[in-house]
Amino acid sequence: MMTENPNIAGQASGGGQRQELTARFTVPEMDCPSCAQKVDKSLQRVDGVVDATLQPTTGTATVTYDPDRISESDVVQAIEGAGYEVVGGSDAESDEREESGNGVDIAPPSEVWTSPRAKKTWLGAAFVTLGLLFEFLLTGQNVTVASVLEYPLHIADVLFLGAVAASGIPVVRSGYYSAKNRSLDIDLLMGTAIIAATGIGYFVEAATLAVLFSIAELLEDYAMDRARDSLRELMELSPDEATVRRDGEEVTVPAEEVDVGETVVVRPGDKIPLDGTVIDGESAVDQSPITGESVPVDKATGDEVYAGAINEEGYLEVEVTSTAGDSTLSRIIEMVQGAQAKKTESEQFVDRFSGYYTPLVVALAILTAAIPPLVIADPVSVDLAGYGFTFAGDWQSWFIRGLTLLVIACPCAFVISTPVSVVSGITSAAKNGVLIKGGNYLEAMGEVDAVAVDKTGTLTKGELAVTDVVPVGDTTEDDLLRRAAGLERRSEHPIATAILARAEEAGVGNLPDPTGFESLTGRGIRGEIDGKTYYAGKPALFEELGFDLARARRETDGGVMAEEAAESDAGAFAEHALSALEREGKTVVIVGTKSELLGAIAIADEVRPASKRAVERLHELGVKRVVMLTGDNEGTARAIAEQVGVDEYRAELLPDEKVDAVEKLQAEYGEVAMVGDGINDAPALATAEVGIAMGAAGTDTALETADIALMGDDVGKLPYLYDLSRTANGVIRQNIWASLGVKLLLALGVPLGLVSVALAVVVGDMGMSLGVTGNAMRLSRIAPERMDGKTGQEMGV
Repeated sequence: MMTENPNIAGQASGGGQRQELTARFTVPEMDCPSCAQKVDKSLQRVDGVVDATLQPTTGTATVTYDPDRISESDVVQAIEGAGYEVVGGSDAESDEREESGNGVDIAPPSEVWTSPRAKKTWLGAAFVTLGLLFEFLLTGQNVTVASVLEYPLHIADVLFLGAVAASGIPVVRSGYYSAKNRSLDIDLLMGTAIIAATGIGYFVEAATLAVLFSIAELLEDYAMDRARDSLRELMELSPDEATVRRDGEEVTVPAEEVDVGETVVVRPGDKIPLDGTVIDGESAVDQSPITGESVPVDKATGDEVYAGAINEEGYLEVEVTSTAGDSTLSRIIEMVQGAQAKKTESEQFVDRFSGYYTPLVVALAILTAAIPPLVIADPVSVDLAGYGFTFAGDWQSWFIRGLTLLVIACPCAFVISTPVSVVSGITSAAKNGVLIKGGNYLEAMGEVDAVAVDKTGTLTKGELAVTDVVPVGDTTEDDLLRRAAGLERRSEHPIATAILARAEEAGVGNLPDPTGFESLTGRGIRGEIDGKTYYAGKPALFEELGFDLARARRETDGGVMAEEAAESDAGAFAEHALSALEREGKTVVIVGTKSELLGAIAIADEVRPASKRAVERLHELGVKRVVMLTGDNEGTARAIAEQVGVDEYRAELLPDEKVDAVEKLQAEYGEVAMVGDGINDAPALATAEVGIAMGAAGTDTALETADIALMGDDVGKLPYLYDLSRTANGVIRQNIWASLGVKLLLALGVPLGLVSVALAVVVGDMGMSLGVTGNAMRLSRIAPERMDGKTGQEMGV
């Protein structure tokens, strides 16, 4: 499978531009870092290859090359020259994929247990089993059947050689390609060990090593295929077909063939094939694959929908706004793939360490096999921690010990310990509506000491809404809303939108149409209704009109009643009524005439229901400080801070002052994550160790600028993100140190004769590789907490 994209590189060549092509190839068997290293070295020797990005976690290789110097077949030949088959389409199919715009690839699921390699392994295992039967149980029937260079071959020996041929030749072949590409990896080490053991007549050891290592390779292939499944699940969310209305008829076509502006029909139970805007119909849409929202979202005319979301119950007609390759879901998948290509600090450490570890242990293996037989003339007894060990100088035992160290020299489990954890963590997050742009950000998020959170649009909804309706005298709530909404019909201020929305929600009808409407800049509005002039505005406007609002606006001092003010017509409001609303950070709009107050309406940017619990959970998980940063006024900031429970707040901040605030937090606490909208807070997001954008679904800018994007407007995903990242860091550390610890223990046991070749393969290679992969898969079980305290898994989502 391959995609090819012409790309003008912009590099001068003889005064002009040099054209370069980028092709993506599917290489399923390239499933470990050492495999990728081998392919990389093979590609580096090809003159004309400009760049190569190899991703063993997805089994893909992206190669940029100069078509004037080499062809696509030369690139394929170089990859296969490293010992790995390139599978998939021809040039024609590549062109078709290019037209579709689908740039997302992953190795197809492999039939691990029925593959040609598996069949050879099972045949070798049968030969070994029969060989051991003749060697140790049916010794009387283990007769000589042939001889080679006067060396007799018994039935068991022939069976062991058959096992080496069946299971060992693929290993030796891979070792040959490793040697050819100067790559000191597991294939070269195992291939060398099998050849050496066979060459000096240690058929049992050679056959056992060949079969056990082949089984280990199959198990590792299976484990990697399981890791790739998480990304395949993401890819399968995108529908292959769409029902499009063309020339008055409904036709079903591949999703890639639908153009922007066309209308697709989505019936109940269908997946929405492409990003678009609803132009007809209403329905509840499950968009959890994109945003991670567990509850379906109601969609109506004018609302955005995303490819991969599921239409729950109604009929929808959707005008397409992006092609298949450019949908939000496609960008998510592509970014998840790209995230896996970025090496974390742990991976860089592992690469550096393994570069020293393998040559060192190989050298020790050679010395172990060669030196003791030369220096130990007579058996030597040694007492170690109360246990007695006897060291003899025979070549056979020390050769086998050197062979065992050669097996232990491969850092396979150690090398894959971090990549499989990163794959599991990033894909799990993506399925829960959190897009992490790289493994380095996954690691960094788990290390943060403080979280800085923007207020508007993050802790709050970012939309004004009426929170309180306070009528006075004989005025009812409906009367107050009717007069206020009637006046606000002519205004375009966000406060007017909030009041009109509340009137509609309350079922207030027959709104009056004001005449003589006038906006009183900075204070409010006025207009005539039924021949009477009404005002709606700040308390200061009514104080100008002659009302004394001192008692209603006066705050108590620590609960002690302030001195009574003179009686006035402001007595219509209860004492401290307005101050209580203002203290909560709400904007108060009073409605009335020059001689009468009808009441007050309080408006605020509502706090998200999840904000308080999110802050509590961050504290429970170990975040030292949660700080709210806002450009809003002191009173509003204080009220919101108290409501959500942040440790501190900083108000009236300009964008550059938010940067200063983040830097101060870094100096005081250490690593800082900044959460904002991804656009207005861009400087602060860039300054923090981790920048997190809210509500990035369908927003190109937020997807591109943030290190991590919360696809839905759900601040409740923050604790999940921190928990996932912190757990991922723990898993990575466990995998690294467990791999090294087991290798060290095995290496220490080899000279003492406590570790056999079989044990080294089963525990040190196969066992640890499966162990670190299984440990990494634990990350997929971490689910966001719902507001009712249940996890997504408990709710069946």
